[in-house]
Parts: sequence; structure tokens; C-alpha cells
Amino acid sequence: MAYYLYILKDLIIKTISLLGSGWLGLPLATQLCKRGYHVKASTRQSVRFAEIESCGASPFLVDIDQLSDIKAFLDSEILIINITSKNHHGFTNLIRQIESSPIQKILFISSTSVYQNLNRQVSEDEQAEDHNSVLWQIEQQFQASKHFKTTVLRFSGLIDARRHPGRFFRNGRRVPQAKAPVNLIHLDDCLGIIDAILQQECWGEILNGCADTHPSKYLFYSYARELMELPPPEFDTDSEVSYKIISNQKVKTKLNYTFQHPDLMKLTF
Repeated sequence: MAYYLYILKDLIIKTISLLGSGWLGLPLATQLCKRGYHVKASTRQSVRFAEIESCGASPFLVDIDQLSDIKAFLDSEILIINITSKNHHGFTNLIRQIESSPIQKILFISSTSVYQNLNRQVSEDEQAEDHNSVLWQIEQQFQASKHFKTTVLRFSGLIDARRHPGRFFRNGRRVPQAKAPVNLIHLDDCLGIIDAILQQECWGEILNGCADTHPSKYLFYSYARELMELPPPEFDTDSEVSYKIISNQKVKTKLNYTFQHPDLMKLTF
């Protein structure tokens, strides 16, 4: 009997609400739909409804800055929050609505910018965060709630062909702190890590998402421009270097995750 209940549980279609359907959100919605989830994806512009529907998801208008009643959007088991807003008040209102909804699990997409520049490697479990960071404070709000479990996934700088790093410094913009190491992650690995979290039911954790290698800005952005057959950008080589190196060891051991693009100097886009 227990065996059949297990099979039945696997056959039940889970609903995931996805707050944010931009650079990461739209490919994520597509991936989740292919995985068999019923996906509700939000946007702040109704003109994007057709784009969202084309990947198999149901579109909803949600604006964290002017939050209305979003009961229908939150009628799901899982909520993935993937917006760049740092509206503390808006997130407080959102949490209030989530706590009155069926949402049981939340994946909060955050950023490794919450870590202090300590001029060394930093990891998730050593209290290296900047407590003045609004984003870190928002993370804390979600983790403090007793109504749902939250996993915080901190991504480093996001790159792929659409966000080609060779275009980051154009029109005479100088690359600051040329000797500092980069912390970046490819879209493929963003999607891969999220998939692993969902498949393995990894909740209540803090995880970093970042490639294995951390070449200097000078080396990496010169390489990125070379890939586009462009001359290297201008570099600031004189300013004092302030940096952090993001450790990805926890996500590799906790999820047994193997990065698809571990070496930034081997990317081809």
C-alpha cells in the first residue's frame, strides 16, 4: 500500500509560482513546465503575457512595489522569488500574504553581493555577510517565518550569450580594480542548481552559486572581448583592490552538483 501511495505522490502535478520572469525567470519557467510542473509566472507588464504563455506557464500581474491581493498567484505549494527589488516594505507585505496562503516552501534567489569584501574566500556558514545589506535583511525576514521553509540561493554575476561579459564595459567604460578576482555563474548552472534543489527537496538552506574559477578582471574581460573579436577594455590598475572569492563547495557537496561551466576561461558562449 505504501508503495502505491509513493507512486501516486509522484504522479501529482505540483504547482510552482514564479515571482519574476526576466533573464533567469523565463528560461526557468520553460524548464519547470518541461519538468511537468504547473507554473504560474509573474510580470509587471501585461504585454508580456503571450511570451509567458508561449513557454507553457500561466501569466499573472504582480508588482512588489504596489502589491495588491495576489491570492490566486500564491495558490501553490512552492514559490520561487526571482526579482531584483530591494523594497523592504514590499517584501514585508508579500510575506504577510504568503503566510495566509498554501505556500509551504520558498526558494529565494539572492546575490553573493551580501558578503563583505574580506579579501579572501567566503562561504555560507561563517557569518561573512554585511548586516547593513538590505538584501541580507530581506533574506532574514523569509528565514524567520515559521509558516514556510526557505532556501536562499545566492548567485554571483549572471552571464550567458544574452548577457555576454564582453559587452559589460563598452563606450570607454573602464574596468575597476583590474587585479580583483571575478565571481560569475552561467545561466545553465543557475537552472541546474535550481533543478537540483527542487528534485532533492533541499529546503531550509543557504547556498552559493558561482563558477569554480576566479580569474582576475584583467584576464577574464580581456578574454571575453577576444571572444567577440574586440580589443580589450580599458582597465583601472592603480586603485586598491577590495574583493571576495565566493566558495561553491557547499552546493557541490550538499546537492552532489557538477557544474556545467566550471572554468570561466573556457567559456565560448
